[in-house]
Amino acid sequence: MSNPLLRRVVLRDKGVAVTLLNYGAITQSWTVGGVPMVRALTTGEDYLTDQFFTGIIAGRVANRTASGRFSLNGARQQLSQNDGPHHLHGGVRGLGKRFWEMEPDGPQAVRLSYHSPEGEEGYPATVDFTVNIHLSGHTLTYEMAAEPDRPTPINLTQHNYYTLGGTGPIWGAKLALTAEHATPANAEGIPSGEIVPVAGTSLDFRTPRALSPKDAALDANLLFSKSRAPTTPVATLCTNGYRLQMWSDQPGLQLYTGAHLPAPNTAICLEPQAPPNALNQPDFPSIIATPAQPYRQVLRVKISKATR
Repeated sequence: MSNPLLRRVVLRDKGVAVTLLNYGAITQSWTVGGVPMVRALTTGEDYLTDQFFTGIIAGRVANRTASGRFSLNGARQQLSQNDGPHHLHGGVRGLGKRFWEMEPDGPQAVRLSYHSPEGEEGYPATVDFTVNIHLSGHTLTYEMAAEPDRPTPINLTQHNYYTLGGTGPIWGAKLALTAEHATPANAEGIPSGEIVPVAGTSLDFRTPRALSPKDAALDANLLFSKSRAPTTPVATLCTNGYRLQMWSDQPGLQLYTGAHLPAPNTAICLEPQAPPNALNQPDFPSIIATPAQPYRQVLRVKISKATR
């Protein structure tokens, strides 16, 4: 790697290899038996200019905040605006565009940490972020944590584009989600504040169904069933003889079928998180973390050969 700040580690176990970068806490590649499972750029340096958030940990607040504005304890806050008038994935230089400290922990684990000062991208509070990533067999676990010195919003997500061995459009991939509700949004991706059932809509994936060109523009936020069992995957994706299973403790996820990628619709994002614009919608789950109640998220993703 020519950039002197850029570092990477490779986790390996039982034929699975995962490459991670200290820039953006990025998952650069994930292979099973040598077959790529995620969209990967050619070199590490390519991620320094990537505009599609490929593989990053997004934050401080993932997804969109309308006009980059919100109120906290009666004080108006203005965040950076990097998606038209809106704030997206932490701003102009969110967590996915910062260099993290990286500490390998044997051949199967790594710890990444980042100290975010008060005022960065407009956010209140100083926050220490950590992401512990561990590979065990076919399962990769992301443990995300944030310790603020005073109340501040935090909503992280992991932003892999999953291909599961494919090189063309994702049509035919079968997707299942334990999501019973959605948060409808306008053309700029800002939710109206409504929480509506998915039953009878194009966002109903409670029964597995194959993605098709009708899903080309999907970029929607869904909310998981509150009664789901912890052992039940919140998402399952099957294609090309591989199966992805995802477990999350987040209230929902953003489903994005990659319409704006250079090769459109060739990968799918499944991004567990709180809903977009939660800071301005009182009926959405709160994303305010405090010293007494710091931020925590655990995401587990298993990718293996599909069994009949």
